[in-house]
Amino acid sequence: MKPINKDILKLAIPSILANITVPLVGMVDIAVAGHLDVNAATMIGGIAIGSMLFDLLYWNFGFLRVGTGGLAAQAYGRGDRKECARILARALGIALACALVLIAIQWIFVKAAFLVVDSSPEVQTLATKYFFIRIWAAPATLSLMALKGWFIGMQDSVSAMATDMTVNGMNVLMSIILSLGFAVGGLHYDGMGFTGVAAGTVVAQYSGLTVALLLLLWKYRKNTLSTLALPELRGLFKGDETRRFFVMNADLYVRSLCFIAIYIGFTIISARYGDVLLAVSSILMKLLMIFSYFTDGFAYAGEALVGKYIGARDRGMLSQSIRWIFVWSMGLALLFMGVYHFAGMPLLRMMTSDASVIEASIAFLPWLLLMPPVGCAAFTWDGIFIGATASKGLRNSMFWAVVAFVSVWVIGILCLTIMVERQTVAPDQCDGLAMHVLMAAYFAHLLARTVYLTAKARKSVLSAI
Repeated sequence: MKPINKDILKLAIPSILANITVPLVGMVDIAVAGHLDVNAATMIGGIAIGSMLFDLLYWNFGFLRVGTGGLAAQAYGRGDRKECARILARALGIALACALVLIAIQWIFVKAAFLVVDSSPEVQTLATKYFFIRIWAAPATLSLMALKGWFIGMQDSVSAMATDMTVNGMNVLMSIILSLGFAVGGLHYDGMGFTGVAAGTVVAQYSGLTVALLLLLWKYRKNTLSTLALPELRGLFKGDETRRFFVMNADLYVRSLCFIAIYIGFTIISARYGDVLLAVSSILMKLLMIFSYFTDGFAYAGEALVGKYIGARDRGMLSQSIRWIFVWSMGLALLFMGVYHFAGMPLLRMMTSDASVIEASIAFLPWLLLMPPVGCAAFTWDGIFIGATASKGLRNSMFWAVVAFVSVWVIGILCLTIMVERQTVAPDQCDGLAMHVLMAAYFAHLLARTVYLTAKARKSVLSAI
């Protein structure tokens, strides 16, 4: 095996192993909530809405991981350990400042969110209680974003994996213990009930942060952290590198808003067509995302290697790493096309036992086959552009992705309306066909990202040296 392939797998495999533990956390949280009370649906609803509020909140801070990873990778490639330390200290400072702001505005955020999020009073009460407990994990959560990006930039996906697996494992364990309680020998604990799920997440986040900081000190105290003297911390937010950091993160923040617009729009539109089709769209999205947990590993590898070789100004290895990352990721795409083709129905039945949802989902299974080839290129280019710190290209690709999503949706629904008026489509077929239009709009956004980033790759990535 070529050395470049060993490097890719060394970076990708730990990330994949960490990623596949992510769905387990959500499944356990819902399972715990479903066993707490006779009114399980309300409990599950409270977890679902509360978690969604944090998705909306934390997605805006994705730049802490993305921006930190690309900059750290380039400094690592240059052999500039002092700048690596400065990048981490700057990112952690911003993470803690943002976390304090979130804690300060928590009440305002919740009130504003429930002006647009529709739910029953019971679910709203539980979700609010969940939010006000879990928000205290914000310093750990945002710091972990910065630390994970930095570890990947330092070509150390093992530390990132250990941190993620600690968070996810502790989340599962502590949510169960704090919610349901335990009885071992003479020890007995009744549990906190619903609030234990949120408290378990808080404990898990700080456990992960503790592990990340211990790994940081163990691996980097002598060769990286020691290069930065304490008095130099005062100048962290001055100079051209700091300006570059904030400009890049502003681009990535806009990119995050575009992501939110598409994914929240997808859910809101699905909800207009009834509970069954909402369930169908939710399940399809979960199945589509199974692929992303694997391909993200190669995107992270691309981020680390591209950043390193740009920093080292090694154009030959830069081109070689991009080529082989695409070979691996497209091979994964072919594998998952086979998985979705042969295991589409078993995966569907694993997600639900509701016969009406399964029956309604069958017509949409062919869309699963499009996810690997279209999504693979988009996700892989994302990692490569992050490594090149080409934030403007990433921002613009998501802008055109929103345009593609909205355009396909609007044009598709307009055509469907005309067909109904001309009686070429029966009214009772409209909801199903509208869902096909929505799926087409989702894939149009992926295709727009792929086309734009492919067109800009030579200028934004290969010409970065």
